[in-house]
Amino acid sequence: MTALIILLCVLLISIVLVQIGKVTELTAQIKGESEVLRDNSKWNGWLSLAFMVVFLGGVFVSAYAYKNEMMGYGPHEAASAHGTVLDDMFHITLVLTGIVFVICHIALFWFAYKYRWQENRKAQFIAHDNRLELIWTAVPAVVMTILVVRGLNAWNTVMADVNPDEDYIEIEATGQQFNWIIRYPGPDGKLGTRNYKLTTANNQLGMDFTDPKTWDDVIPGQEILLPVGKKVRVRITAKDVLHNFYLPHFRVKMDAVPGLPTYFIFTPVKTTTEYRNELRKYEDYNLPYDKTDPTGPKRWEKFEYELACAELCGKGHYSMKRILRVVSQEEFDEWYKQQESFYLTQIRGKEDDPNKDKVLDIEVRQRAQEFSANVKTAVEATDAAEKTLVLNHVNFETGSATLTANSRYELDNLVTALNAYPGIVIEVAGHTDNTGDPAQNLSLSAARAASVARYLTDRGISESRLRVRGYGDTKPLAPNDSDENRAKNRRTEFTILNAVNPS
Repeated sequence: MTALIILLCVLLISIVLVQIGKVTELTAQIKGESEVLRDNSKWNGWLSLAFMVVFLGGVFVSAYAYKNEMMGYGPHEAASAHGTVLDDMFHITLVLTGIVFVICHIALFWFAYKYRWQENRKAQFIAHDNRLELIWTAVPAVVMTILVVRGLNAWNTVMADVNPDEDYIEIEATGQQFNWIIRYPGPDGKLGTRNYKLTTANNQLGMDFTDPKTWDDVIPGQEILLPVGKKVRVRITAKDVLHNFYLPHFRVKMDAVPGLPTYFIFTPVKTTTEYRNELRKYEDYNLPYDKTDPTGPKRWEKFEYELACAELCGKGHYSMKRILRVVSQEEFDEWYKQQESFYLTQIRGKEDDPNKDKVLDIEVRQRAQEFSANVKTAVEATDAAEKTLVLNHVNFETGSATLTANSRYELDNLVTALNAYPGIVIEVAGHTDNTGDPAQNLSLSAARAASVARYLTDRGISESRLRVRGYGDTKPLAPNDSDENRAKNRRTEFTILNAVNPS
């Protein structure tokens, strides 16, 4: 129905235009061709002058009215170190091309008026004028040279890569329909390698987990945080179609191309809070954010830096928006400490994990830190229950007291703790679930506790500081009613019997 109405409208307009043409022809026949031509020329000339004034006035009025909504004017000054370079380049370009625009606009319509058709006027033909040729060749050449040279200087400043010895943070932004996946390096400061062939539902970036650099990489939630005053290098790529990594307030804009990684480097110089306080000075930003709630937060209070996609990448293009917060280095460090490794939390120990049977260096370090903190807490505890710690990563071969190879990492942490607290005496206890004969379970638990004690004495821990005990299935942590609970009950633990802080 809509298409039919549109078709009828087009047909009606066509009929009207044809009728106007016929009326014009009849008018020319009645009044005479010469008089009609003279009237038309006069009206065209005056209308050209009117259009010149109205259009040029509209350009200046609208530019002034919307200057605060244009990037680089009003409140929206650049929030990055390189932004002022680009803003200056655009301002100079605007001034030079604006002068040409105004002159050409006035000349075009003034000439249309001045040289309108008049009786007894003849056009003058000028074949060539060297002076005019020189002017309209030399002037644009000089202006273009200025713009190009400044543009090249700006490009070399903005697009220069980081030096290896610079203090910077590198993150990765991968565009997909319809989202940005942001990846941070872990404590090693390096992003791990990727291989698109490794992409799965659980590993959307195709991270190569045989590369140790990927083990501590972080993929946070929807919010992006960056520290103020620190150089940021962004790796930019895409998974499906062309996207564009666009941070308008930082003057950052770079295509995200599938199979062709790009990058952009910038340094945020204003935190989100500082930018909000600058907006607070402007009347427009003191209006309610929600017009239906006059008493609610104002526009400046709700301002956020935004990451957008500047390409029309599909119907869900609008959902590519992400919030970016620039904070102090201290606040960033605190947030960063709370982020967890994607590999260790999402992949480790699952089917996609290529390192299932290995204990990784990063796990060894994390376990050592956690173990040391737990021992310190147990040593200082006054409640007897808090002085018992389970050796979570000490395991034995099935049905025997033989320690598995990976148990040494946890036991080495215990050796370190005992050396750090030379005044403590501990009881090493073995426990089993209730599967099998209770007497055999008791014997097995005692043998396993003895294996742990032997490992410690072989590494210089005095036997006088160790008490060995097997409890079998007599002290379960949970009911033996499921595989999960029975696994909890099969454990080796130690209890601090007395403790003296190291001198």
